[in-house]
Amino acid sequence: MVAWAALSAIAPLASAQAGNAGTAWPSKTVRILVGFPGGSTPDIVARSLAEPLSKVLGQAVIVENKAGASGNIAADQVAKANDDHTLGVVINGNLTSARMLYPKLPYDPAKDFSCISLLATAPLVLVAPAKSPEGAAFFSAAAQNGDKWSYGSVGNGSVAHLGMEVLKTKVKGLAPVHVPFKGNPEVITALLGGEIQMALVPPGIAMPHVKAGKLKAIGLTSGRSAVAPEVAPLADAGVRDFTLEVWTALVGPAKLSKAAQDRLNAEVPKIIRDADTRQKLLNQGWQAVGSSPDGLKSRIEDEAAIMSDIISARGIKLE
Repeated sequence: MVAWAALSAIAPLASAQAGNAGTAWPSKTVRILVGFPGGSTPDIVARSLAEPLSKVLGQAVIVENKAGASGNIAADQVAKANDDHTLGVVINGNLTSARMLYPKLPYDPAKDFSCISLLATAPLVLVAPAKSPEGAAFFSAAAQNGDKWSYGSVGNGSVAHLGMEVLKTKVKGLAPVHVPFKGNPEVITALLGGEIQMALVPPGIAMPHVKAGKLKAIGLTSGRSAVAPEVAPLADAGVRDFTLEVWTALVGPAKLSKAAQDRLNAEVPKIIRDADTRQKLLNQGWQAVGSSPDGLKSRIEDEAAIMSDIISARGIKLE
């Protein structure tokens, strides 16, 4: 009788323990999909996160590159994942402007993802040929030349393209014509050759040429930044109410389990803010953030509104 009573008391406890074990996360390898090739900036951020996250979770965390369609192929695979162990490192455009630029986008940025954390940000540098005037004088010259001047970007709908179109609304008379290129190396070549007069370029790509005296940095699209401490903000050249950054974020599918979200929400920001991770990212031209899910949601909503307005106002379409 005593033995039966003891077993009866133990049974509910064993059942509860089994239930808890069933909800433990992760239970297998975690995949982080990146929509760009190895060595790209989103890939660098993902790999900076993967190793320490694996140690904390006690499971392997692997990065898989699924390049194509400006990261939208990988984003779509994350949105449709149903294994509860697939995540994605995405960029601004996948969550903000893609829906306006791609009429047949196979996922809904507003509904198909669970936000985990804004991982890292970086301003862009407005660069020009070395002989260009500096600061406010540059914008005066640009305004005088109107559409005789041109600017380059890595393609229609890119952050650099949309950002420059927003900049046009902030500087009276600024009207350079957009010239799309395949990548930033081609943009830099065009600047060096005087084919274009300006471009918004990541600091890691721009600053070696600026330091060598081959290009001139007009200003940063943010406040002072550790990624390019020698460059003044565009605000110092008279540009007001203009902030633009490229960024990467960690997301999962909308149906990612609560256990997974809770664990990731607790661990990822700590990893990104860790001194070692911060320095690794800074060395690659990124500022570590490590936000809450709500912080990421707010960033997406604010930027999507701005990009939607400029895409509609300028009638921007992808070729």
